[in-house]
Amino acid sequence: MSSNPVFKPGNTAVITGGASGIGLALAAKCASYGMSVVIADNNSANLSSAKSSIKGKVETVEVDVTKISEFEKLKSKVEKDYGGEIHLLALNAGIGLRGSWEDSDYFQKIIDVNLFGVIYGLNTLLPLVTSHSTASHPSSVIITGSKQGITNPPGNAAYNASKAAVKTLAEHLSFDLSKSSPTTSVHLLVPGWTFTGLSGNDPSKKGEKEKPKGAWWPEQVVDYLEAKMEEGKFYVICPDNDVSEEMDRKRMLWDRQDLVKGRPPLTRWREDYKIEADEAIKNMKI
Repeated sequence: MSSNPVFKPGNTAVITGGASGIGLALAAKCASYGMSVVIADNNSANLSSAKSSIKGKVETVEVDVTKISEFEKLKSKVEKDYGGEIHLLALNAGIGLRGSWEDSDYFQKIIDVNLFGVIYGLNTLLPLVTSHSTASHPSSVIITGSKQGITNPPGNAAYNASKAAVKTLAEHLSFDLSKSSPTTSVHLLVPGWTFTGLSGNDPSKKGEKEKPKGAWWPEQVVDYLEAKMEEGKFYVICPDNDVSEEMDRKRMLWDRQDLVKGRPPLTRWREDYKIEADEAIKNMKI
């Protein structure tokens, strides 16, 4: 049993990108608490594997998150089969690609999945989350972001932009729901280095068979998420075996100071600032 009433037996969880990685780990946790779990994903092979690997009330639905029409079908299914109530909505679907400034497909694909996959989910499913939420039976929305959408390291502009936009959406959603549906909590999940199919957004690392020592398992991320939800935290910034919570905070603070102090962007990675940045972060007091 979880002390968080969102994870109550009989409640319904809907998880996009739920057939692998962090989404699958979250689906397994929800099912272990006796929740009804709807896994939405566009990978039919992963969906089949997910359904067979999780014990409990689990249904899989093939959904392309880049199409609002498919979210409408998912909404209709929840209304028909689950009483029109979602207690935990996790908008977790995401892809990692690399491309150049001349590659419009690279930008389009990432924005469609990572950003509009969240927007369309909120457009269609949010009313099923908030309409029944009360103090004794609250609901939660989890949106998966990325540290790359916060500290913005060079090398993957489209991915970083998509996750920066997701962060902004989640922040606004939290603010708005604090007024219109205060019993619906919002959580921005920002994983650290996690051993998943996405492999840190580096396509060259897909298919790695052994977890690197520095990475967390998806289950560790989900355990950390649950603990922070229990604490009422919006920002769930996960550490990993290489980067501590303190180091994350120092890096984020240095990044914000680029703007405040009038420095060029991304100074942490610029050769003429690198020594200064490393020393400042090392000695920074949080």
